[in-house]
Amino acid sequence: MLELELKQFGNVPITPSSLQGLLAGYKRPNDKISEWIKSQTLIPIRRGLYVVGDAWRDKPLSLPLIANRLYGPSCISLDYALAGHGLIPERVVEITSVTAKRSRVFSTSVGRFSYTTVPIKSYALGLKSIHSDGINFLMASPEKALCDKLLTTRNLKINHANELLTFFEEDLRLDVEMLRNFDTRIVIAYENLGIKPYLFNYLTQLCMEGA
Repeated sequence: MLELELKQFGNVPITPSSLQGLLAGYKRPNDKISEWIKSQTLIPIRRGLYVVGDAWRDKPLSLPLIANRLYGPSCISLDYALAGHGLIPERVVEITSVTAKRSRVFSTSVGRFSYTTVPIKSYALGLKSIHSDGINFLMASPEKALCDKLLTTRNLKINHANELLTFFEEDLRLDVEMLRNFDTRIVIAYENLGIKPYLFNYLTQLCMEGA
């Protein structure tokens, strides 16, 4: 049964070109793809990007990997990464990413994905390749996720390190004890960008003081 061969793709997003070998015997391979979509053998994420349906997949979907493939270059950051690293207690449903391209939001059958623009010179700072369950995806380190949050939060009026600490504790409900383990070199690199440098200076102070 041809559908059984879709299991080889696991939880990795696939494109029509990925299916070329599998559908080599079909004169109209797009018709077969359409048939699979109707039967939910394939689940469309956007035009030309699919994941294998639940009945033909042995592993749960990797939403971070889908986010990387859906719009890029991008990496998981902001609230989704903060929650993933255990910095904030809330479960974050929207998969949040940063990108050097323009901001976008995609509401798909597998979730809502948002992409927030950051300066290209900050995009790679603190970026990590995460290996999980046999796949790799790009995700912000804890330091990058928090720095990106400061970088992209509008109308944030902070005039002292203690005010930043209050913002972390009351607005983000951040586990500030984790700041003592931060790599301050990443925070200082953000400060050196010259964009809201005072915020990153305050963050460095908090990290050095152990919050």
